Amino acid sequence: MDPRARKQFISPALLLILLPPLFWAGNFITGRAVHSIVPPMTLSLWRWVIALVCVLPFAWKPMCRDYRLYLTHKWLIVRLSLSGVVAFNSLVYVGLHQTSASNALLLNSFIPVLIALFGAAFFKEKLRGVQTFGLVLSFVGVLIIVAHGDWRMLIAFSFSRGDIIVFLAMVAFAFYTLWLRSVPQNMDRVGLMGAQIATAFIFLVPLWLAEQASGQFAQWTPMSVMALAYLGVFPSVLAYLMYNLGVAKFGAARAGLCIHLIPVFGVVLAVIFLNESLHAYHAAGLIAILIGIRLAMKNRTIPATSQEQK
Repeated sequence: MDPRARKQFISPALLLILLPPLFWAGNFITGRAVHSIVPPMTLSLWRWVIALVCVLPFAWKPMCRDYRLYLTHKWLIVRLSLSGVVAFNSLVYVGLHQTSASNALLLNSFIPVLIALFGAAFFKEKLRGVQTFGLVLSFVGVLIIVAHGDWRMLIAFSFSRGDIIVFLAMVAFAFYTLWLRSVPQNMDRVGLMGAQIATAFIFLVPLWLAEQASGQFAQWTPMSVMALAYLGVFPSVLAYLMYNLGVAKFGAARAGLCIHLIPVFGVVLAVIFLNESLHAYHAAGLIAILIGIRLAMKNRTIPATSQEQK
């Protein structure tokens, strides 16, 4: 193995793209667990209120310093807020009311594929050789886990209105990842996160008010409060900040491959919290995913952006 590749593979920087899928796997499990007692827009809005409270003490200074950059790139900030904060999370929570966890995991695994396809179609990115093979192999690993090692299960999948909504969330997140490439190198990522969340409230508050007007109210129990606290800190602040830094360091397509780890971590969380069992197909899928990610990250085949040259 090339020494530089070995160094990158074992580098602590890889935590930037390994921890976000762990936190996001918890997001799916938590969102599904409280879907009957907390309406989707309530969950989405107050999750980001908590996130802003957590991040603002660290983001305020860089936000004040970079506000001219925000004005210069105002439409980029709006696109990032709409796609990554408003659309992705809200659509996921709405979709989880109408689809199964297995279908949601399968649809979620399309994000790296969508990133690659949209990158080639709209951003003139190219995938070649080993990277393409790694993308396909990691996707196969996801299918092995979701199908429980039985390909007949994939044929039996039926897609509902909820699945379409979840798929639209995946499309939004793919564009979010690709648009992150355009963030100026000198824009502080913590400040950017604060700006994204603050901008998102312009859209989330009216959606929440409409939900309230329709008679959908949350049941505030210890479970729902703890769920909201988790969502506000781990999938919102820590995962997004790490993912933003990961895209800047590794590039959109390669960082996006970490999404394939969400069903892997989902299985682990299910074993820990739901007393489910591990099976041989879990190991087979995990091996395929990890090898695929390793191969896709081995060679830098995507033209570097200004961020990636840092």
